[in-house]
Formats: sequence, structure tokens, C-alpha cells
Amino acid sequence: MSLKLKGYLFLPAHIKPGGFDHAAVHRSSSRLYVAHTSNDSIDIINCTSDRYLSSIPDLTGVAGALVTDENNLIFTSNRGEDTVSIFSPNNETGVVKVNVGVRPNGLSFDPKRNLLLTANVGNPQIPDSFTLSIVDVPKKKMIASIPVAGRTRWTVFDPHTETFYVNIAKPAQIVLVDANHPNKIIQAFDIPAEGPHGLDLDLENHRLFCACDDGQLITLNADNGNILSRHSLSGAPDVIFHNAALHHLYVAIGDPGVIDVFDTDNLQKMETVQTERGAHTIGFDPDRNKVYTFLPETHRAMIFLDK
Repeated sequence: MSLKLKGYLFLPAHIKPGGFDHAAVHRSSSRLYVAHTSNDSIDIINCTSDRYLSSIPDLTGVAGALVTDENNLIFTSNRGEDTVSIFSPNNETGVVKVNVGVRPNGLSFDPKRNLLLTANVGNPQIPDSFTLSIVDVPKKKMIASIPVAGRTRWTVFDPHTETFYVNIAKPAQIVLVDANHPNKIIQAFDIPAEGPHGLDLDLENHRLFCACDDGQLITLNADNGNILSRHSLSGAPDVIFHNAALHHLYVAIGDPGVIDVFDTDNLQKMETVQTERGAHTIGFDPDRNKVYTFLPETHRAMIFLDK
């Protein structure tokens, strides 16, 4: 076994129907920030003690959370109000909001240029609402809106090639945006599976891991989009994280409620770990090799240790 259950952590009860979404760890403060969508808030966890600390309220429909340790900032995407939030872990009450596209979700950040990309889910009833928003973080202003062919999912940034990668559900593809000229799509990789969803990057080997709604994990070359492998998953995935130190990939699957763990050296599934039905999102602490799985039915987090 790779993941060993360390314990459980209770989080605030849900105010409305729903549960949790994306999470990210601020490494220098050892704090994890998780979107508690049903509460319109971000819950904060101390990763050293595995204790709930507090919540940041008034983030309507919060879906995404992203951390930049280089710039010491936290970002959230607030799908219910078409904004992104920006704040410092040193001042968690000093939230600044910026208007972006329709129903923002995925987030990625270029720390060198201080550019935040927001992948907007859009609304099929609103023409031309499938977009990517580029936010100048120091100016707290959206500076570009890039149309895409369909609903967006998650997004990552490659600091080596200075490229944003964004999953598009349909047509199934990953689109690329050059951070030096962030006003258009420069390339698109076709994905041979339905519904690209979770996305992460293996910087060392320059590979993309793309988890798709039809229950497939696609690994592709991040330079040219060539498909390197295809593997079956235990169901429709959502959030994924790559553990670069241990060469493991964690794939959260809400139905039936498991995490599929892959060895990324040989691209083989190592194990499937039971969580809870509906647990589609996880957080990853790379300094302690901890995986947090967020349980919507019991408003708890399962804490796993990987070795």
C-alpha cells in the first residue's frame, strides 16, 4: 500500500447543498486552503497539526483555490459571482476581488509576470461565454479575454516553457497560451477521450497528466501533444495531483469514492484507496507527502500519508 490513513479532520457543517472543491497548500505557512463551495467560503487547515483554523467567508460559489509561494498570494475563483479573489496569507481578511468571465473555475499563475489565468466554465445560454481571462495581479485588473471552443476544466502553468495549459471538455483538447503574448490560443492538443477534466504537469519529464470523464488517464508529451499512454480509471475523475518527489499521481474519483494511485515511472496503477461517495476533490502537501480527501457527506477530510 502507498497511501496510509492517518486520521480524520472535521470541517464546518454545510450551510447549503453541495460540498468542497479545489484545494492548495501554502508551503511556507503549512496551511491548506480548500474551497468549501456549499458555504461560499475557503476553509483553512494547519498541515502540521492537521487542525481546522478558520474560514474566509463571502466568496460566492467558490470553486478553485490556487497558491503561489513565490509571490506569497492565494487566489480563488468565485463561480457564483464571476470574480476571482486575491489575498495574502499574512492578511487573510484583506480579500480583493476582480471581475472576470462567466463562471470562473480553473486557475493557473505565472509568477514571473504576475499573470493569473482563469478558465471560465461559461454558460451555454450566453453566447461566446466560454473564455479564458488573463488578470494582471498587481493592477487587480483583467487585461485579456480569450475565446475557447467549449467548456473549460482545470489549468496548469509551465514555468520552463512559460506556457499555460487548459483542459477543454468538448471538443476534447488541451489548449496552450504563451505567457509572453497572453491574448490568444497558440496551439491545441487533441485528447482521444471524452471530457478532459483533471490536469497536472510532470516538470521533470515534461509530461501532462489528463484525467478524463470517460474514465481514462491520458499521459502526453507537453511539447507536442503526442500520446504516451492511456490507462483505465475506477470512474469519472476530477482533481489530480502529481507527487514529484515520490513519482506518484493521485486521481480523485467521486463515484464510487476512491483515489487511484499511479506510479509515474512505469505509468502503472499501484492501488485504489476507498474514500467516500462524492469525494471528488483532494489536496496535496508536498512537504509532508500528505493527501487530504474532502468528504461531502460528513464534512470531513481524510488524511493520508504516502511513503
